[in-house]
Amino acid sequence: MKTDLSSQITLTRIPQRYYRPENAFEHSVLTRLEKIPTNIYESADEGSFAIAKEIADQIRKKQEIGENFVMAIPGGRSPLSVYKELIRMHKEEQLSFRNVVVFVEYEFFPLVSPSAGNVAQLKEALLDHIDIAPENIYAPDGCMPKDAIIDFCRMYEENIQKAGGLDYILLGVGHASNIMFNGVGSTLSSRTRLVLLEGAARKEASRTFPSLDNVPAGVITMGIATMMKARNVILMAWGEDKAKIIAKTVEGKVSDAVPSSYLQNHTNAKVVVDLSAAYDLTRISHPWLVTNCEWDNKLIRRAIVWLCQLTGKPILKLTNKDYSENGLGELLALYGSAYQSIQRYPAHDYRMAGRQAECGRFKPSRTCNPVSEESHYLQSASR
Repeated sequence: MKTDLSSQITLTRIPQRYYRPENAFEHSVLTRLEKIPTNIYESADEGSFAIAKEIADQIRKKQEIGENFVMAIPGGRSPLSVYKELIRMHKEEQLSFRNVVVFVEYEFFPLVSPSAGNVAQLKEALLDHIDIAPENIYAPDGCMPKDAIIDFCRMYEENIQKAGGLDYILLGVGHASNIMFNGVGSTLSSRTRLVLLEGAARKEASRTFPSLDNVPAGVITMGIATMMKARNVILMAWGEDKAKIIAKTVEGKVSDAVPSSYLQNHTNAKVVVDLSAAYDLTRISHPWLVTNCEWDNKLIRRAIVWLCQLTGKPILKLTNKDYSENGLGELLALYGSAYQSIQRYPAHDYRMAGRQAECGRFKPSRTCNPVSEESHYLQSASR
């Protein structure tokens, strides 16, 4: 999770109403392109607190009626702040985990030692600091014999059902859109199984180990079908490096090329992100496509650069029709014409944008990078 200056700049640039609408109507308008309910918070800590509070509330509700709360938990860095808050609630607010049953979502295989894997890290991050009963913790064994894996995976699914099914599954998302370790090509019918670690998945797994060379060959992971059977799902993501995959997950098409997009078909799935991870969602990055904007020079510049990219035209060749057909009719209403709108654009800025457009018609290349051009204006907004 990145917490650099650019993330703080983002906070001052984006009007709060885009990510914290005042009423249900505004929320409906802003989120109409989002296919999974998405809650945006200003920081990872704020989002983690909200998730932890929801988990705590569900645990207490189950306690009141004398039932267990069954949840699946991930490893990695994303949930650490959630676990920290749950531990605080346990110690300071007497939140008990005696009625909680935990299923660990994955474990690496084969492990040289049980102390080297995901389960060991979860014990250190959460399980050893709360009053959960040891017999209520279910996890894959990274040291089991190879010929025991198939039977174990079948029994793991059966144990989930014997426990009453998952009330709640907490998920992170990888840069390649992997959910747990269900990567590109994973199907809706996939269940707990052994998956080989290759490419991007292996690189992400290396964060759990001293180096890439220490990463085991595979991982025993819950499947997409296991996730989809959970009664409630929360996917969390923090930091600007997750922005692109969150946009694909929430606003893109359902595809096995983006396994996290399967959550669009879950009736009780929710995405929780900080503002940096939400940055590529339409209501944050291109708000003029979903609502009336609070136009200032910075936002106008950003919108015009985007329109040049979209149409492949230099800035001085944009027409009224280009504006009106691509969601920027509001600028015409405010300033009267395409020409008038670029008067808000400093002369040296639109000459540069024009050269960029003519160089590569706003298509990325070694010598002409439109994404960098837009990024330049986004960053200049803070100056």
